[in-house]
Amino acid sequence: MANKLKKYSILLLLIIGLVFLGIGCTGTKNNEGSSAENVTGAEPPSAENVSGAESASILLKGSDTVLPLAQAEAEEFMAEDSGKSVTVTGGGSGVGIAALIDGEVNIAPASREMTDDEIKSAEAKGINPVETTIAYDGITVIVNPSNSVSNLTFDQLRGIYNGSISNWKEVGGADAQIAVISRDSSSGTYKDFQKDVLQGDEYRPDALTQPATGGIVTEVAQNTNAIGYIGFAYLDSSIKALSLDNGNGSVAPTEESILNGSYPLSRSLYFYTNGEPSGLTKEFTDFVLSEKGQSIVSTVGYIPLKK
Repeated sequence: MANKLKKYSILLLLIIGLVFLGIGCTGTKNNEGSSAENVTGAEPPSAENVSGAESASILLKGSDTVLPLAQAEAEEFMAEDSGKSVTVTGGGSGVGIAALIDGEVNIAPASREMTDDEIKSAEAKGINPVETTIAYDGITVIVNPSNSVSNLTFDQLRGIYNGSISNWKEVGGADAQIAVISRDSSSGTYKDFQKDVLQGDEYRPDALTQPATGGIVTEVAQNTNAIGYIGFAYLDSSIKALSLDNGNGSVAPTEESILNGSYPLSRSLYFYTNGEPSGLTKEFTDFVLSEKGQSIVSTVGYIPLKK
C-alpha cells in the first residue's frame, strides 16, 4: 500500500511539473510575440506608406497652385480603383518639398523648381529628388474688374511690389492707394514672382500676405484698389487678369500664350519624388501624364503638356 501511494505521489508530482512547464512555455511564446509585434508596430503607418512601393496609399503635400489639379486627378484615379488611396493637401511648394526631404510624403507637388540648398538638404538625408513636369501654368496678375488699368510693364509691376509705386495714378489708373496682396514665403509662386518680377528685391513691407491662393482671389474681388497674383486656373469672373509687357509687347495670359512661352510669366508645374516613381506613386504619376490625366489638366484650367 505504501509503495502504491509512493508511486501515485511521484506520478502526481510529474503531472504537476508538466503542467507548470507548459504554462511557462506558453508565457514565453506570448512574450516573444508581443515583443515582435511592438518592433513591427514601432514604425508609424505614414512612414510605411511612404517607403513601401506596394502600398495601396500615397500622400501628396505641397503647392496650392497645383492643389486643385492634384485633387481632381486623385479623385478620378481613385474612382477607377476604389482599393487605392491618394491623399492630397496644400500648404505651399516649400512645405511639400520639406516634407519630401523628411521622408513624410510620396509626392511633393511644386510650382517652382527645387533650390540648390533644398537639393543638398535632401541628399544629406538620403533623398534623391526626381522632377516630373505635369502641366504648364502662367502666374497671372489680377485686379478688381472695376479697375481701369488693363496692362502693366515689368518695371511698373516691380515698382508696385517693391514699394516704389504706391498709387494707381502712377501707372495710368485712378488716384487711389494700391492695396498689394501677395502669397506667403512658403509658396512657390511667391518665390517665382520674386525672382522673375522683383529680380531679387524684397516685397514691400505693407503687402498683405495670404496663406492660400483663394485668399488672394477673395481680397482682390472685394477691394477695388487691390492687386495680386495667382495661378492661371484660379482666374474667374470676379477678378480681371492684366496683360504684361516685359519689353517685347503686351501679352495677356491665355492657354496659347502660356504654352508657346510668349506670356512672360509662363512656367512648369512639377511632381517631386524620392527617386524614380515606383509602385502606386508611379501608377498615379503615369495617370496624370496619360491622355485622360492631361484632359483633367485642361478641365481644371491649366495647360496640358501637349495640345
